[in-house]
Amino acid sequence: MPAISNDWLKPLSEEFSKPYYKKLYQTVCQEYAAGPVFPPADDIFNAFHLTPLADVKVVIIGQDPYHNYNQAHGLCFSVRPSVEIPPSLLNIYKELQDDLGCYIPNNGYLVKWAKQGVLLLNTVLTVRAHQANSHQNIGWEEFTDAVIRIVDEQDQPIVFLLWGRPAQMKKQLLTNPNHLILEAPHPSPLSAYRGFFGCKHFSKTNEFLVSHGREPIDWQIENIV
Repeated sequence: MPAISNDWLKPLSEEFSKPYYKKLYQTVCQEYAAGPVFPPADDIFNAFHLTPLADVKVVIIGQDPYHNYNQAHGLCFSVRPSVEIPPSLLNIYKELQDDLGCYIPNNGYLVKWAKQGVLLLNTVLTVRAHQANSHQNIGWEEFTDAVIRIVDEQDQPIVFLLWGRPAQMKKQLLTNPNHLILEAPHPSPLSAYRGFFGCKHFSKTNEFLVSHGREPIDWQIENIV
């Protein structure tokens, strides 16, 4: 696993020295050796590399990475540019279109969001090929709970978007009154019609950021020609 070297390193260093993390590291290394595991090892911490802690404005919490080839690259809901847009992300785009008038792009590559301060955090950061949730309960949840607590401790106002029950279970980690917590059903085809569509989380996020003197997010993902 690649080292985290930006401003996440200091607050996370305590986690790296804990027994659970050492066991997690060994397990993940063994899994990659047995392979295949996604995302590629160099991409595991992309959410942190692309979104420094000081820049975080929004947190979107996913579950575990996509488990088919060439999809996952370390950001929740995001896929590589050449890959078909997954159904949940397509529903996110549909809500963006309804909420902010964004057109639906021809790709699901969300790096633009990450570079603007949207932390795209899965609660589990690796997965075996074609086996959803196969790396649950090996230690990732303890690590990403620590990440959520670290973000919650920041002074600058941050929006947490909690879509679906697993993400909403993380609400208990959030105690800072400076932040905004928005909840909705998951954008998957199974649940999007139960209240994700029409939630207007993207405009509400930008209204909150602007009202607190922060730059809004440009949510439009452009077409890749």
